[in-house]
Amino acid sequence: STQNHATTKLVAKASGSDTGTDDTSPRAPKQQRLSSFLRGSATAIQAKVNQVIAGYIVEDMQPISTVESPAFRRIIDLIPGATRQMGRKTFSNYLESEYTKMESELKQTFEGLSYISTTADIWTGHNRSFMGVTAHWINPATLQRQKAALACKRLKGRHTYDVIASEIDQIHSLYRVSTKVTTTVTDNGSNFVKAFRVYQQEQRNDSDDDDDHDDEEIIFTDVAEILDNPTETEEGIVLPPHQRCASHTLNLISCNDIDKWLLANPGTKAVYRSSTAKCMAIWNKTSRSTVASEVVDDVLSKKLNVPCSTRWNSFYDAVSRIVEIPATDLSAITHSLQLKCLSDKELHFLKEYCATMKPLTVVLDILQGEDSCHYGTLLPALETLMSKTLEVKDSLTVATGLPEAVVEAIKVRFACVLESKDAMLAAATLPKFKLRWVKEQWKKEMIKGMLVAECHKITPENNLFFGFYISSLKPQTTLPVQVLHYLQTADTSMEILNQFPKIKEICLRKNAALPSSAPVERLFSLGSLVLSPKRNRLSDKRFEKLLLMRYNHWFVKEE
Repeated sequence: STQNHATTKLVAKASGSDTGTDDTSPRAPKQQRLSSFLRGSATAIQAKVNQVIAGYIVEDMQPISTVESPAFRRIIDLIPGATRQMGRKTFSNYLESEYTKMESELKQTFEGLSYISTTADIWTGHNRSFMGVTAHWINPATLQRQKAALACKRLKGRHTYDVIASEIDQIHSLYRVSTKVTTTVTDNGSNFVKAFRVYQQEQRNDSDDDDDHDDEEIIFTDVAEILDNPTETEEGIVLPPHQRCASHTLNLISCNDIDKWLLANPGTKAVYRSSTAKCMAIWNKTSRSTVASEVVDDVLSKKLNVPCSTRWNSFYDAVSRIVEIPATDLSAITHSLQLKCLSDKELHFLKEYCATMKPLTVVLDILQGEDSCHYGTLLPALETLMSKTLEVKDSLTVATGLPEAVVEAIKVRFACVLESKDAMLAAATLPKFKLRWVKEQWKKEMIKGMLVAECHKITPENNLFFGFYISSLKPQTTLPVQVLHYLQTADTSMEILNQFPKIKEICLRKNAALPSSAPVERLFSLGSLVLSPKRNRLSDKRFEKLLLMRYNHWFVKEE
């Protein structure tokens, strides 16, 4: 995206006033005219008005009682053709019918897909807990990434692993995608990890070779645990493969692993403690005192960032904001607040800390993307992150050894991903990456061989299912040539996959998942706006339906 921005030129649009000419030609209206909107029969006009009202209420997260507001009704009365205004009860019934339509359309969409991934998490607000699930897939026709919220169900009682497994399985079954979900992405919570460990379907990945069976780890089952929990086997709960959120894992590296290393290393322990303590004193005072906040605003004309434990990259953003402040201004702020000023060594350490951690924060932001981010982005991002982090090690004088500690933490936390065949195939089948991220020649040849082997597994019947023509496929003996031709093409757009049907199918399957569970977190962010303090009497079902229609932009799509 950076390269695209760098090549983009801003060109001012020519207007009549700029060119000195009197352009009297009519301009196209920016908004749809009311006359063009209100065309058709009275019933059609009323349906359009109802849809627009619902779009306003749902998209702007307004109370349903708005439809009975006298001021709102006066606005609707000005619309010609709007002969009937809905009351609160009638409007609620209308929303119910629209939600049923949305759910039906989602099920129909999923019927035409073979590969879907989901993200799941639990959110607590206003003393109520909810299980959120979102679905993500690549459209086989357009090759664009698409998404939808499936549920935000009320979760009562303790959030144990069996309760979580049951809810996820029910949501997948409701939309009939249990056999289509390639991966479910969650955070690193122990209850989620155990749920998938206990209930995950015991099957090998398609990319695994048959001769690997001898290396499988033998799993012993506790008979007493089964006898104590007989419902586990009766319910028949089966969960898809589990993937831990990469952004959450990177945040653990940034906050936990690096913090422990800095405190354990004799060369950084003292300066890390003193510098962060002085920064924390500034953050605490400016966030708790209006006078202190005004002092900072007078000097900098902007506020300081304050670290938040639930917001990724917040500590780095807060430190980098302090490091950017000129030394004289920082000294003036600490003097006015009657705090200890950061020494030159402490400031130098913080600058080196920011320089070392910057690549990690950039990658963390990239992996939170939804529209253009795929699971295949993860491995190239990690490889690039490790190389860019090590590039700064020779320029460090205070935080020496920090880049190596970051890379080591990445290798430990992402050990399974760095050697994952699925991750390699996902990256190789994304045209924007292919094998450009691989440095070692032997590894390139290995991934080529894996891609050829994976193509061999795809039968003509599979391709017919996806709408590919058998006549367009080349014989199996030319598969290595096809793979080599794909890897050598300079085109980095997703559309190039249409020329390689087998590679396209592998891409649809391996890249259905996202590397992060950030989408479900965004669902909860919307939830906090829908379930506001003034609307805390919303029923659980009504809240879920309003939130899902808002997240899926149901009424915007219909316009």
